[in-house]
Amino acid sequence: MRSIKKDARTAGLLYLITVVSGVISLVYVPSKLIVWDNATETYNTIVANEFLFKIGVLSDLILYTTFIFLSLALYVLLRKTNESIARIMVILVLISVPISYVNLISKLDVLSLINDAEILKHIDLNVQHSQMMALLTSHNNGIILVEIFWGLWLFPFGYLVFKSGIIPKIMGVFLMLACFGYLADFLGYFLFPDSFGETIIPTIASITQALGEMGICLWLLIIGAKEKAEN
Repeated sequence: MRSIKKDARTAGLLYLITVVSGVISLVYVPSKLIVWDNATETYNTIVANEFLFKIGVLSDLILYTTFIFLSLALYVLLRKTNESIARIMVILVLISVPISYVNLISKLDVLSLINDAEILKHIDLNVQHSQMMALLTSHNNGIILVEIFWGLWLFPFGYLVFKSGIIPKIMGVFLMLACFGYLADFLGYFLFPDSFGETIIPTIASITQALGEMGICLWLLIIGAKEKAEN
């Protein structure tokens, strides 16, 4: 007989890996290397800190690969609650991962731009700076796009948690709220790119995401899940 608590902690460990790698690749590395309104400074910073940039790319790969295994671990944990909805949860994750992988090409192109001798020889430095910012902007646009699926998968996940009886219902509520946080981020930055970041909505969205994802991650990892009595 499988141990629900063991399955939960396996999922929690995978979730922790996705959270840590996500913070490194999506928050820490960009904050150290990218100045969105200064192409020259960004170019020079990335050239001087190429290894850190590569760490960001590696963290991306770990994040997206682990995300697949996380969804499968959660499917094993929650499928008895509602197998159809558990499958939808996994499908939404599996849709997002190829988009995320393809989006990484822009970062690899940045590395080619700063290391290819032929490019450096034949392209004006200002053009190189502009090309790098275009690639980074393209990658950022891809992140905004994939946020749709980073949000959508949390709704069936939250529903399953809410209905499962093996994890506190409030965790499911937080996850479903986090779904709308991601969707609000996407819609806001897509419809109002110049002003959305100045509103309170991104802060609220970030809080819902943290409560939902960090909450369930730590609960699964530390507490696990309770064994459900057989009928």
